[in-house]
Amino acid sequence: MDAHEVNRLRAALAMFVADVFASVPRKDQRRWGECYLRGLMLDGRRKSIQPMAERLPDGNMQALQQFVNQSPWEWEPVRRRIAERIYGVITPEVWVVDDVSFPKCGTASAGVARQYCGALGKRANCQVAVSVHAATDTASCPLEWELFLPEEWASDHGRRSRAGVPDEVGHVSKMRLALGLLDQLAAHGLAVPVIVADAGYGRSVSFRIALEERGWSYVMAVDPKEVARPAGARPHQPVYSGLGPPTLPRYREAPRPLHTFVTPNVSFEQVSWRQGSKGMMTSRFAVLEIRPSGKEATRTSQEQAGGRGSWNGELPSRTLLVEQPWDAAEPTGYWMSNPPALTPVADLVRWAKMRWRIEHDYRELKHGLGLDHFEGRTWRGWHHHVTLVTAAQAFLTLRRLDPKVQAPARASTRPSTHYKTC
Repeated sequence: MDAHEVNRLRAALAMFVADVFASVPRKDQRRWGECYLRGLMLDGRRKSIQPMAERLPDGNMQALQQFVNQSPWEWEPVRRRIAERIYGVITPEVWVVDDVSFPKCGTASAGVARQYCGALGKRANCQVAVSVHAATDTASCPLEWELFLPEEWASDHGRRSRAGVPDEVGHVSKMRLALGLLDQLAAHGLAVPVIVADAGYGRSVSFRIALEERGWSYVMAVDPKEVARPAGARPHQPVYSGLGPPTLPRYREAPRPLHTFVTPNVSFEQVSWRQGSKGMMTSRFAVLEIRPSGKEATRTSQEQAGGRGSWNGELPSRTLLVEQPWDAAEPTGYWMSNPPALTPVADLVRWAKMRWRIEHDYRELKHGLGLDHFEGRTWRGWHHHVTLVTAAQAFLTLRRLDPKVQAPARASTRPSTHYKTC
């Protein structure tokens, strides 16, 4: 936005800030929060503090630095209120779990390490954050964030102290971080829709099982090399020889990779899921019932049955969604899901493909609002910055959906109407 557009929205922005930042105790902190949001929305190549302060007529670099990097205001209540405002205007069809990387120089920034950097497509020095986004086909917004702390930071007390990493924060896998964020959002009373993610999360059987244990539905991309058995496979009970412990039930056939289930006699149907810039987006999809059969799935089934001796040997059935466009010689996408088997394929496809909204979010968050322009090094500063960027995008999203709506809306706490785990 140019300066004229930002000034035109100042009254609406002030109302938004007063509501979303109501948990911030001091009036001057809320004022600098509103100033920071204007700086993020104002046109400019760089959205770090110094250039924003220079562009804003009331900008003060020292005050903004203090507000973002040192001020002790809590970011969790602000994000919670943002989520409530979003839920008050849109009813998300999915929550998208993802992670995003921030290339960095040096080793001092909180959580920075040499690791895979999606922004560069290779291993590089960067920070990585896990996020959860609410999405429909027409709107989306981040709900929660957490910065991933690599293992090398776990016991480096000097480095942690300099970056202000809290003592209670340790090295936790991205899967566990994502589950923590989902649990936190559900605890706020937000209705949990279908959860979607790319194969980075979908290939984790333990992550999918954790969602099932919470009673949540998911549609997640998976690796075609994951092994499974046909839905019709049943374990048999070998005859007991009378020697040693009783023989446990077992399947006669070995598990095989998912891609081997797509045989010439598999029936594909045409499905359209949304209007794209060049017309309706359409492809061919097949739905197969399979039984995930890796070691992790087997171990979890045994645990849920009360132990190996109590297990009847039967693995749960799940739905596999496969995409193979007309011009493709083989499938181009696989998704595992747990809604009931009779769920319409059009619903499964729409949920799976709705992950595209994450790319819209990142394009606006990074290129338009300076998500990855933060130059501070502290844990607190990073969380403050991403919270302010999220607030800026939420404000713009709410304005796009209904420019006339300025009064705050309360979130729905009704139970989700989406499909639950079968």
